[in-house]
Amino acid sequence: MVCLKRFIVYFLIWGAIYISVLAGILIHLGRDLPSLQEFENLKPKLITTVYSADGQILRRFAEQRRECVSYERIPTQLVDAVVATEGRRFWRHWGLDLSGIFRAALSNLKAGRIVQGGSTITQQLARNLFLSQKVTLNRKIKEQLVAVRIERTYSKPEILEMYLNQVYFGHGAWGAQAASRLYFSEDVENLSLNQCATLAGLLKAPTLYSPLDYPLKAIKRRNHVLRRTAELGMISREEAEETSNQDLELQPHLEEPGEAAYFVEYVRQQLERKYGSQLLYEKGVSVYTTLNLKMQKIAETVLLEQLARRQAIADAQFALQDSLPVDSLRTRVVQGALVTINPHNGHILTMVGGRDFQESKFNRATQALRQPGSAFKPFVYTAAVDNNYRSIDILLDTPISLPMPDGSLWQPENYDQIFKGPITLRQALAESRNVATIQLMMKLKPKTVIRHAQMMGISSPLAPVYSLAIGSCDVRLIELVSAYGVFPNGGIRVEPIAVLSIIDRNGNIIEQRERGPAKEVLRASTAYVMTSMLESVMDEGTGRGARLWYGFRRPAGGKTGTTNDFTDAWFVGFTPQMVAGVWIGFDEKIPLGEEHASAAAVALPVWARFMRATCDSLELPAKDFQMPSTVVELEICAESHKLATPYCPQKRKEVFIKGTELTEVCPLHQGPGKTIPKPEEKSLQRGELVF
Repeated sequence: MVCLKRFIVYFLIWGAIYISVLAGILIHLGRDLPSLQEFENLKPKLITTVYSADGQILRRFAEQRRECVSYERIPTQLVDAVVATEGRRFWRHWGLDLSGIFRAALSNLKAGRIVQGGSTITQQLARNLFLSQKVTLNRKIKEQLVAVRIERTYSKPEILEMYLNQVYFGHGAWGAQAASRLYFSEDVENLSLNQCATLAGLLKAPTLYSPLDYPLKAIKRRNHVLRRTAELGMISREEAEETSNQDLELQPHLEEPGEAAYFVEYVRQQLERKYGSQLLYEKGVSVYTTLNLKMQKIAETVLLEQLARRQAIADAQFALQDSLPVDSLRTRVVQGALVTINPHNGHILTMVGGRDFQESKFNRATQALRQPGSAFKPFVYTAAVDNNYRSIDILLDTPISLPMPDGSLWQPENYDQIFKGPITLRQALAESRNVATIQLMMKLKPKTVIRHAQMMGISSPLAPVYSLAIGSCDVRLIELVSAYGVFPNGGIRVEPIAVLSIIDRNGNIIEQRERGPAKEVLRASTAYVMTSMLESVMDEGTGRGARLWYGFRRPAGGKTGTTNDFTDAWFVGFTPQMVAGVWIGFDEKIPLGEEHASAAAVALPVWARFMRATCDSLELPAKDFQMPSTVVELEICAESHKLATPYCPQKRKEVFIKGTELTEVCPLHQGPGKTIPKPEEKSLQRGELVF
């Protein structure tokens, strides 16, 4: 009797000690466990989706490709298949399956290694959400404690919803919805029994049973899932047998660069700079952009066709120069870029930054600094008009020699190596006369021109030298396109934007705007006179090929730009609705060709084809540029550039800023018997040289 009492006392003492130690261990381990508040605030990493202006998906970004769905959207067949293979007692246990743990322990003991884990679905969820995957005793105990806490907090359907939104299915797909899209190009609620069993089979080892990499193993694993599901009475044996004989029904939707790759990358960089990488790769926001996908596809098609033509010409030429067969040429790739902007709200409508984003992610529309050549000249003429020069005023297109800082002389020439003598501002811009433009720059001073270019949107550094008049300083295509937008927008500069709104996963607005920041930088009258002069480029100057050869008849203005040795070819032009710019060249600063490589032959065709196809495709109405009340239109003599008389044989319309309009009548055509000596024409003489 005494011995029995002593045994009971010892048993109680040591039991109390054991329980105390065990409780202490559990309390110690429980300190680091997540609180109920953490469960409530749990937000798994989701996919961020980027949309075009009309709501079409351009690209998805995610560290973990995941789209959360509600339990109601998850098909019963998928739930049953997962429960049958990952936790058949799920609906009955309280977080831990003691019989499962015991069976796993026996199996591991017999095998001499770990062959079964014994973890319930709830334990797997706890591990995925809050714990590491490292196999340790501490982690296992914590996993069990968290699982019990989850079971006490959530219902079984809620636990399954979290589990099927959290678990990994391979190839970067997290959650059942992302896996359904990846493997079957379907939403999860539309999956068949076959597809549900295939997904459930992946949970044990997503890499080993991948249906994309190991289809035979995936079929074997799927059939195992079907048998287990039938054994539990969740499906009939006939259904299991019939489905086991089917193919996997794969329709993979693998990640691709997506639409408008250069534009999307431009958006990604902007968002990451402003909000950090978490917004893109974890928050699951919806980003609505300004891009018009229909226009974008036209832009890509037209530009790539022209690049292919220029590449063939360049390959043949390099083969002759290098004595190499065409298929053995070094990598000399003709590149190009095209940007379109709505000048009234700053929306970037299209952006092509190169011929192939997969080959080169360098965006030539936003990153490449290149000499614009004559495409810079409109800023010189804008500065002149803004300082009350008139389009009929006379420039001298005559040879000049300018001393350089190193003591040499610079003797600029025209493209055609011809000098036309006295010439109006309108004609000098339309025909892109280099020397006349340089002499205008000399009169205005470079700093005046630079100030106007910067006001209009040129942010790249500009040197105060006379060669700036013909585009000697590097700029970016997007800068030129945006700056040209000031002309059709009545002197108002609107900064280009790519993002309209950002909406979080709960429908809250993070950012929203209708247009870019706007500022009046030119008088409306100056902008309109310049628009009229740039129309002359299209109608009778270096841009007339758009009318003659490509059938683009709408009211438009624009300017070509060709640099020395045909290294760069540009065309930037606009209608009342949009501004588009094209650049073509090699990344290396080497000539496009010895002949027929001017901007009119290389860049203008892309612009004209794109604008015509876009206007036709979008059924845009043909509009005239709106003349402000501060501008007057007069009829002048095409020969004397004075007010026309009834006897002038050739007349034309000319626009003037109010207060600068003509008052002199044509002296050359006064009628029969009236001869008035021709007055001396006003000309702009060479100004003082400033370096």
